Amino acid sequence: MNFSKWVSLIFILNLFCPTLSFSDSSSSSSSSSSSSNGLTEIPKRFLQFAKRPELFDWMVGIRRKIHENPELGFEEFETSKLIRTELDKMGITYKYPVAVTGVIGFIGTGGPPFVALRADMDALPMQEMVEWENKSRIPGKMHACGHDAHVAMLLGAAKILQEHREEIKGTVVLVFQPAEEGGGGALKLIDEGVLENVNAIFGLHVSSNLAVGEVHSKAGPIGAGNGFFEAVISGKGGHAAIPQHSVDPILAASNVIVSLQHLVSREADPLDPQVVTVAKFQGGGAFNVIPDSVTIGGTFRAFSKESFMQLRYRIEEVIRGQAAVQRCNATVDFFTEAKLFYPPTINHKGLHEHFLNVAGDMIGIHKVKDVKPLMGSEDFAFYQEVIPGYFFLLGMQNVTRGRLESEHSPYYQVNEDAFPYGAALHASLAARYLLEYQPEVSFSERKIHDEL
Repeated sequence: MNFSKWVSLIFILNLFCPTLSFSDSSSSSSSSSSSSNGLTEIPKRFLQFAKRPELFDWMVGIRRKIHENPELGFEEFETSKLIRTELDKMGITYKYPVAVTGVIGFIGTGGPPFVALRADMDALPMQEMVEWENKSRIPGKMHACGHDAHVAMLLGAAKILQEHREEIKGTVVLVFQPAEEGGGGALKLIDEGVLENVNAIFGLHVSSNLAVGEVHSKAGPIGAGNGFFEAVISGKGGHAAIPQHSVDPILAASNVIVSLQHLVSREADPLDPQVVTVAKFQGGGAFNVIPDSVTIGGTFRAFSKESFMQLRYRIEEVIRGQAAVQRCNATVDFFTEAKLFYPPTINHKGLHEHFLNVAGDMIGIHKVKDVKPLMGSEDFAFYQEVIPGYFFLLGMQNVTRGRLESEHSPYYQVNEDAFPYGAALHASLAARYLLEYQPEVSFSERKIHDEL
C-alpha cells in the first residue's frame, strides 16, 4: 500500500472511530472548564443524595443481608439473586449469569462511551468471631474483606445514577464480580467479553486504617503482583543415627530456603520492592527418622511484571539447583491453573487526574491522599491489563468508636458510615467521566447494547 492510501485510511479511521483522551492536558482542560458547565457540582449533589436516610438505611440493610449469608467464590448464588432483585426494582437491565454468578448491569443511553464500576461479591472460608445481630449464619464462612460493603455501595451508586439518568451521556456498566479471593473472577469476566467497548473501569476497597470521609490512591503501582509456589524435594530416607546411608531432603530444603532469600537481598534492585516468603515446610514425623521427601511452599510478589517473572524463573532455578547440590531431586509447581498469577495493580495516570478532580470536588482535596504501595494483590489488576483502570481505598475508621481490625481477621468489622462516600464516588466518577471524555463517534457507527 502506497503512502497516499495509508493517509486516506488513517483519515477514515479518525473520522468514524471513537477517540478517547487520557492525557494530563485533557484532564486539565476538562478541570478548568468544569466550573462553567456545572460538573463540579455533580459530586456534591450525589453525596447529598447518598446521605439521605432512606438511601443510607437501604444500603446498610443490603450489606447486612449479604453479611449474614456469606458465599465463597463462584458460589454467590443468593448474593447474585439479591442484586438482581434490587436491579429489577430500579428498572435497571442486566446480564446474568456471567462467569457463573456474575451480574452485569447497564444504565444510560446504551451507546458510547462506556465506563465500568466494579464490586466483588465473594466471602472467605473463616469463622466469624464478632458477636452481633447480623453475624454470619454459615459456619466457617465470613465476609472478612468488605465485599458485602462493596456490593451495597455499588447498588447505592446504581440508585443514584438511575435517579439522575438524564445526566448520563453514555453508558455505565455495573460489574458485580464473583471470586476475587484467589479465584480470578475478573479474568473470567474478561474472557466472557464484559469489557467489550468499555473505555475505563473504576473500583474501590474499604480500608480499616484510613479515616472515614477520606480516600487514598495514586497513579502507577499501588498493589503487587502475586504468585504461589510449592516444591517437593526428594531424597532417600533412613535412620537419623546413620545419615551417611540417607540423602537428607530436610538439609536440602533448608539450603533452598536460605538461598531463596538471596533473590531479594542480592539480586533485586533495592528500589524495586520484591518479596519471597517460604511459609510452608512439611517433612518427617519422627525424631529419629530422615524422611524420603520434604514439601515447602510460599509466595512471591513484585510491583512490575518484569521483576515478577524474573522471580518466578529464579525461584525454580534455585530450588532445583540447591536440591541437586545435596544429591536430591526437586519438582516445582506454580499452580498456574488453580492459583492464578495476579499482575501488579497499576493505576492509569490520566484516570488519576480525573479521580483527583472528582474526589476533590466532593470531599475537599485535603482528604484525597497518596497511598503507599502495598504488597497485597487485587484481581482488579486483570482489568487494568486490558483497559485503563483506577483503584482506590475508601476510609472507614472512626477513632471515637475504637480500632477496626484489618481485613481477613475473624474480628473484622465494617463502619457503615463510609457507604455514602463510596456510593457517591462511584456514581460521580462514572457520570463525570462520560461527560468529560466524550468520543467523536459517527451515529451510524455506534454500537448499542441490546440490554438497553
